[in-house]
Amino acid sequence: MAVTALIVYVVAMGLAFGWRTVVHRRRTGDTGLRLDAGPAGSVAWWAKTAFVAAIALGLAGPVAATAGMAGLAVLDHPAVAAAGLVIALSGTAATLAAQLAMGASWRIGVDAGERTDLVTGGPFALARNPIFTAMVTTSAGLTLMVPNPVAVLALAVLVAAVELQVRAVEEPYLLTAHGRAYQGYAARVGRFVPGLGRLPAPDATAPDATAPARGSSPARGR
Repeated sequence: MAVTALIVYVVAMGLAFGWRTVVHRRRTGDTGLRLDAGPAGSVAWWAKTAFVAAIALGLAGPVAATAGMAGLAVLDHPAVAAAGLVIALSGTAATLAAQLAMGASWRIGVDAGERTDLVTGGPFALARNPIFTAMVTTSAGLTLMVPNPVAVLALAVLVAAVELQVRAVEEPYLLTAHGRAYQGYAARVGRFVPGLGRLPAPDATAPDATAPARGSSPARGR
């Protein structure tokens, strides 16, 4: 199962980042990559650093398993590994589906000076960050396939990176740039799963000086 996990990880990463970037550039003329996280030590920088660490650890988990690192006894069972394979493949498919649902608005990273259409339909009607949810699902599946300490650490670091990126980088940016429109959406739809992590409803009597012109909205959809 270790070799299978390694193959799944490489394919998943290649599709989610490589293939998706190529397709996006062919359709829009833009890679969709916004990788400048600002000065070292900033919140965005730490979030980006955590993502890089999670990606490296995600690869190291299956590699360590192929090298003979034993899995945690409580999870090291063929049935658990088989379930993990199904979960990892489902997470990969869900990641691609959510990315495609963003259309031209798909981005990796945040550019404070950029505005793209806010996507609230499809999987984004169920959760505000379905791509992140699907990525964590994939990582969880891989961890069940090769439940060694490195894979468990990779999952933990990825969850921390996602939480930091969404709560400290993306949501403040979206609220500032998109105003009441995003706040209303966030009040209806959960952060990562339906119903959980919703923001307070906007005050209908308060002016919305930050709302952008019709047809534009901040980039989102990592």
